[in-house]
Amino acid sequence: MTSRAAPAEQAGPRPRLFALAWPLFLELLLGIAVGMAGTALAARQSDLAGASFALAHHVFGMLFILFRVVGAGVGVVLTQALGAGRRAAADAVARAVLGASTWVGVAVALPALLAPVALLHLLNAPAEVLPLATPLLMALAPAMLLDAWIASMTAVMRAHLRARDTLGVTVVMHLMHLALMGPLMTGWGPLPALGLPGFALAVVVSRAVAIVLHLMLWRLRLGIVPVWADLWRLRRRELTAVARIGLPGAAENIAYRLAFMVSVAVAGGLGAAALATHAYAMQIVMVVLLFGLATGLSVETVVGHLIGAGHLHEAHRVVRRALARGLGVSVLVATAAALAGPWLMRLFTADAQIIAAAVALLWWTVLLEPGRTFNLVVINALRAAGDARYPVAVGAVSLAVVLAGGSWLLGVHFELGLPGVWLAYAADEWLRGLLMWRRWATLAWVPHARASRKRLAAA
Repeated sequence: MTSRAAPAEQAGPRPRLFALAWPLFLELLLGIAVGMAGTALAARQSDLAGASFALAHHVFGMLFILFRVVGAGVGVVLTQALGAGRRAAADAVARAVLGASTWVGVAVALPALLAPVALLHLLNAPAEVLPLATPLLMALAPAMLLDAWIASMTAVMRAHLRARDTLGVTVVMHLMHLALMGPLMTGWGPLPALGLPGFALAVVVSRAVAIVLHLMLWRLRLGIVPVWADLWRLRRRELTAVARIGLPGAAENIAYRLAFMVSVAVAGGLGAAALATHAYAMQIVMVVLLFGLATGLSVETVVGHLIGAGHLHEAHRVVRRALARGLGVSVLVATAAALAGPWLMRLFTADAQIIAAAVALLWWTVLLEPGRTFNLVVINALRAAGDARYPVAVGAVSLAVVLAGGSWLLGVHFELGLPGVWLAYAADEWLRGLLMWRRWATLAWVPHARASRKRLAAA
């Protein structure tokens, strides 16, 4: 299971999974904390405002998935190039993704700015939600372009094993967002209360600061100084390699997001109270899955470096160890969240019926999260090894039939409501996760890893 090729340049330092995972975990936790704070501030106005905030945020997340075309591809291409010691090629890719991020960011921001109501109707938004969710989504549009640049610049830093630097930027960005969010949403002194659009304004300001910090770190840590042309030029050769991994990776993420949006539409069809319950429970679920997500993204970086260096046996061991630890932690964290559910839900609402329904969903999450861990760890490992098409081909069927179709079948047809939706989530995650593990355990990814090595040698 080894592959050898003489590197043109000296290979970089050997990545360590934990050293990458803990800063990434804190980054993701801060992001979730900001979302939870926004949801809590919106919910204090009313459960209708909380549901409106959540729905607009779902649309924002759905459009953000398109950034994975660039982000997923650049992470794998850079880690493989750096693992093989090809720094010049890695720097060329880093510059190329800035231009790609600009075009993708504009393509994502325009629909949110020009057709927000149409996007919200796709989620079966209740009529009473639209007056609040529409201006919020329009105000978030500029932030989408900024987030496109941040996603790519962060992926470049992480591929260079600069996890602590990216954590520092994230801390500053989110602390600024939190500091601005409350005064802008609820008013403070001479500042008027902007309501939900105040959250979006805080996003834009904090993202602009983060971009300035990333540019400084690119110069100081990586020696890369972008020029204006890098922000709009599309470099075909470098982006072809990124698209080879990024397009299947993004397709898998887009398929998941579309199927998930069907489940949100099912919740929306059950009424504003059900939509609010779904939104509040998902805030806690997002915290629960953070460890698995941080582990999966760190595995992608480590495996990419190891594949580039030709250490396939070690890559296999890393994935097995990471998966075993992730499964244990996911069960413990999900159980703790379910036990604390009655107190956690009071952060968002005082409605006893919504609290009881959300806590029941958190207990279903104990079944859901181990299956999700398989996906978060193994899919990222397959992608890092160059085996990017299999997750899309297999996942698309499960996402369409089990997640999307199951949400409607169980939630609406069999009238199980939100528990039926959660059962569909669990069935989809376990089915895809076990199929991905079978792919990895049978070493079907090895030919793709060797092909990636050959492409690096040819370059």
